[in-house]
Amino acid sequence: MKKVCVVGCGYWGKNLVRNFNEIGSLSAICDVDEKVLKSFQKMYGDVAIYTDYSEMLKDSKIDAVVISTPAETHYALARDALFSDKDVFVEKPIALYLKDGKDLVSLAKEKNKILMVGHILEYHPAIRKLKEIIDNDDLGNINYIYSNRLNLGKIRYEENILWSFAPHDISVILHLLDEMPEEVCARGGNYLNKDVADVTVTSLNFSSGVKAHIFVSWLHPYKEQKLVVIGDKAMAVFNDVSPKDKLLLYKHEIDMKGNPPVSKKNEAEIIPVKDEEPLKVECQHFIRSIEQRKPPKTDGVNGLKVLNVLETCQESLDNNGKLFYVSNPGRKDFFVHKSSYVDEDVSIGEGTKIWHFSHVLKDSKIGEGCSIGQNVMIGPNVTIGNNVKIQNNVSVYDGVVLEDDVFCGPSMVFTNVMNPRSHWPRKDEYKKTVVKKGASLGANSTIVCGITIGKYAFVGAGALVNKDVPDYALVYGIPAKIQGWMCYCGNKLEMSESVEKKGTVTCPECERIYKKERQRVTEVDKK
Repeated sequence: MKKVCVVGCGYWGKNLVRNFNEIGSLSAICDVDEKVLKSFQKMYGDVAIYTDYSEMLKDSKIDAVVISTPAETHYALARDALFSDKDVFVEKPIALYLKDGKDLVSLAKEKNKILMVGHILEYHPAIRKLKEIIDNDDLGNINYIYSNRLNLGKIRYEENILWSFAPHDISVILHLLDEMPEEVCARGGNYLNKDVADVTVTSLNFSSGVKAHIFVSWLHPYKEQKLVVIGDKAMAVFNDVSPKDKLLLYKHEIDMKGNPPVSKKNEAEIIPVKDEEPLKVECQHFIRSIEQRKPPKTDGVNGLKVLNVLETCQESLDNNGKLFYVSNPGRKDFFVHKSSYVDEDVSIGEGTKIWHFSHVLKDSKIGEGCSIGQNVMIGPNVTIGNNVKIQNNVSVYDGVVLEDDVFCGPSMVFTNVMNPRSHWPRKDEYKKTVVKKGASLGANSTIVCGITIGKYAFVGAGALVNKDVPDYALVYGIPAKIQGWMCYCGNKLEMSESVEKKGTVTCPECERIYKKERQRVTEVDKK
């Protein structure tokens, strides 16, 4: 049987140590606390002990590493284990950042190693039975799911309640529905520490019409862990705290003929489930996976889905509950031509169209209503706002930010390094270029990196721009110089001597009023 080392033997790790020992797979334990190690050695006999993680990874008797340390260490420890040719079981979450999680998945594939994430509820006999009930259509069409995980338990400061409790609920909901949410929002309360959320309420919206709600708290008077699934035929309740009868089915009836409709309640049906410890089932599954070289049920890709949702929820939490789209190239609310390619970790907004032979690289974000022309390259790590139009043959490199309503003319050029050499990499020297809201960059113009193009500025065709451009400025030439001023609507403003004396000018087309002071124009009124 394959042998494992459990890394981190504290709050949850001690349970992993016990289970892997009971199934005969425990070879070693690793922890920074020598007293803890020696106490475990007394309990489990000849098990090897390590305080040095690097030394443990050199042990050829250890086939796999089981990581149960604080979440912020998961990525580095799992990465080192994979590089040491060990299979890896890492507790949730797989990492704190999606890009790190993807790095682990890619590395595991490259090394031909098993990577499993500890989403324990997917191994719970009641959840497995509930999944079977849903797949058999016994609940009918799912309307919504409600999940709560409440306790007055261990309070953490290295991670908030969203990252500590909610991964369990998210993993189960994704598992039961077999789909990713389209959008999420999360709100929370920080009561014990101003920087750490103790309570969060999260909503997930799915393209199928299902909605899910997750309430988690470690500041609660009693322990409660429930999952409620509401279908149009029946309702199911999973109560993980109940000592028995953990899964109940309610076949309530609603008579829609009356006004108002009348509900008829029926007694709960107890659904029998196997009496087995979910963690032991999970540990046995991991050993089978590494012995048979088959991907586990909760593999790295599964872990990435949960991490993707978590990261988006955190973004919403940081923005006071703002609705955020979940990065998912499979969504159908934007168009990508079949000849183009979009990396998996790209966010694309509703209504955006990406035309022929284009490529959007990883970690790039494109807003809503954008038009991306033919043969366009975007990214990596590029942010593009809403309603941006990028014409044919444009490359938007790492370091470039395009705000809302920017226009990039055909074959215009961005740079991101001041002194490039083919033989001397300068990826750490990229300079940021910002094109502000509403600016237009003419065909074949070149924007040298490290500058800012002001809002509603206008760069003429063929211009070479090598310094900042003020708001509303019209620039052209080689190098580009200020040649006039442009209105919000794209009309050139006539700056006569009388205007200079008066101090304001009115656009004849849209009647917006501007004020000019030296080499600066600002809008002072809107009609």
